[in-house]
Amino acid sequence: MSTRPERNPTPMNQQIRRVLVRSIDDIQIERTDAPVPGSGELLVRTTVVGVCGSDTHAALGHHPFIDLPYRPGHEAVGVVASVGTGVEDFASGDRVLIEPNLYCGQCFQCRSGRYNICQELKVFGCQTPGAMADLFTIPAARVHRVPGGMTDIEAALVEPLATPVHAVAKAGDLTGRTVVVLGAGPIGLFTLIAARHAGATRIAVTDLMDGKRDRALRLGADTALPADAPDLVEQVHAALGGPVDVVFDCVAREQSMDQATGLVAKGGHIVVVGVGAGGPTPIRLDLVQDREIRIEGTLMYTAEDYRTAISLISSGAVDADEVVTATYGLEDAAKAFAASLQPEHVKVLVTLEAL
Repeated sequence: MSTRPERNPTPMNQQIRRVLVRSIDDIQIERTDAPVPGSGELLVRTTVVGVCGSDTHAALGHHPFIDLPYRPGHEAVGVVASVGTGVEDFASGDRVLIEPNLYCGQCFQCRSGRYNICQELKVFGCQTPGAMADLFTIPAARVHRVPGGMTDIEAALVEPLATPVHAVAKAGDLTGRTVVVLGAGPIGLFTLIAARHAGATRIAVTDLMDGKRDRALRLGADTALPADAPDLVEQVHAALGGPVDVVFDCVAREQSMDQATGLVAKGGHIVVVGVGAGGPTPIRLDLVQDREIRIEGTLMYTAEDYRTAISLISSGAVDADEVVTATYGLEDAAKAFAASLQPEHVKVLVTLEAL
């Protein structure tokens, strides 16, 4: 139960632990002064934080929008420790999860409700210090309450599920439609779940790994096929009854885009969900033009997508035991990053004990 808001219960000179990533081979625990919430901010004590594919890409030096060094942690759940001035809707003891897109609120995109593509967008834990720490501060407007009955582990899956929820919404009404999901990593598997929830009738998933394809089948895919099969397009068409309505590319590389244009039906839709590598990616524009294929990118989410993701997890549509494959303590953050690079893992979490 929440108590009356506490303004500054954390001593100014208290030291906290925070993860610093210089490279995949140089992930350290730094000691720093505990943050103090400013006006409109919350001080949150982290309980669980996920390692995202973007985190490992950044640590490897491959992410086009995250510079090294950085301080990670955007898939975060915690408990409010204190509140800054002007905060009335939260109090110490509230369980919260963060929506990490930090937007300006003034640009055309923000004013039209598409703050996920804000002109000045920054992401908490990517371009700013994140929640892979004992304590962190964040604007109160960027958090959601954790519903009663939802565990912290389940709550940590809301953020990674919200991205596929948003991607699926971009594809329009999926009722009665056929879908292919390229890639069975965390985002691909969550896209499978979100597409099924949105009404897709037949879903194929592709991946290089046998274990990931098996997991996709357990999570509801109708068929799961090797991503490197030379006749993949023919296999998918045979399994789903012909060219498909929507392809979600959760790999975003030259090979996957080539597969997507071959898989999708005339007038179909390709949604690029994965973070592509920097630089050009060849695309068969002759096929895009001739078949009236729509190719659309998707970035992050909005509060509506968060609410849908929370509802999905609350309904039991996501089997956390199937998705969460490893947990580590904060002091073992380097091991958590290393595990996230291993193909047998889906979602790796870092859990924290109270100071």
